[in-house]
Amino acid sequence: MELDRDALQKKVHALYAREHAELGEAGTLEHLERGRQWKLADTLNAGGVLVFPHAGVHDCGYQIAACVHAALDSGADKIVVLSVLHAFTPAMEAARVAVAAGEDPAKFEFWGIQGPGINGRREWTGDHALISWRHFWRAELNRRGIPENKAPNVYERYPYLAAGRPGALPGIDDLARLMEDAVAVSTADPFHHGIGYGDAPEATYEHDEAGLAHAKSTIEAGIRILERGDYWAYNQHCVESKSDARDTGQVYRYLRGPMKGEVLDLSFTDSSDLYDQPKPTWVAGALIEWTLTD
Repeated sequence: MELDRDALQKKVHALYAREHAELGEAGTLEHLERGRQWKLADTLNAGGVLVFPHAGVHDCGYQIAACVHAALDSGADKIVVLSVLHAFTPAMEAARVAVAAGEDPAKFEFWGIQGPGINGRREWTGDHALISWRHFWRAELNRRGIPENKAPNVYERYPYLAAGRPGALPGIDDLARLMEDAVAVSTADPFHHGIGYGDAPEATYEHDEAGLAHAKSTIEAGIRILERGDYWAYNQHCVESKSDARDTGQVYRYLRGPMKGEVLDLSFTDSSDLYDQPKPTWVAGALIEWTLTD
């Protein structure tokens, strides 16, 4: 049965609203405190990139908070957030599948970089990937007593169809200029797994110690490919591992240059109810640190 992407998008937004309401102020502050265990501002100031998940906020909020702290602690005036753009229309998914099969991304109207302040396509406005980032960002500004007009400028950017050639993406030069004097973070859920994501039941892992070890190994395999700058191989790795980082990863590796990546922390969210599918159906969320090697 074909996935009803419009219905799924509405369901995802309802789930996020419910989980954030459940979190409340106390839960938000708890995640913000937990996120302080990492001190990552120096990584950003040195030109590195931090990647946080956008899965269930109860499960990965502290990882997002760690990146919020790093961005604010960096003292930077500009924060670029490179976000996943989910394929929530049949046409977007068809383009993504065609490009992964070797089609020229220039044939598709979605090819390029979207975001606030950029004329053109606006699929980004319906995406959920940065809802939790914005939540913790606002909460931490409030906790630190930083008024909105004194806060760093945040620029959300959503690349789509990098296709192994991130340097050819329309808008990449503008993004490069924007990132010259900005620190950069990104979001991705780099491992989707189980029956609800199309894996054969006999090939699935539970989200237990063995399953999380498999997830981490798969994520690290993708990191090694991206470290080499093999963008097309990385694109295909993301297809196989069901990582939604295919475009963002290519873009920040291309713009920042040679880097080394490390998984600092792993979480998971059970998504069987979201997809109305049997268990195991889950996603791994990772806090990943990318540091420059030059």
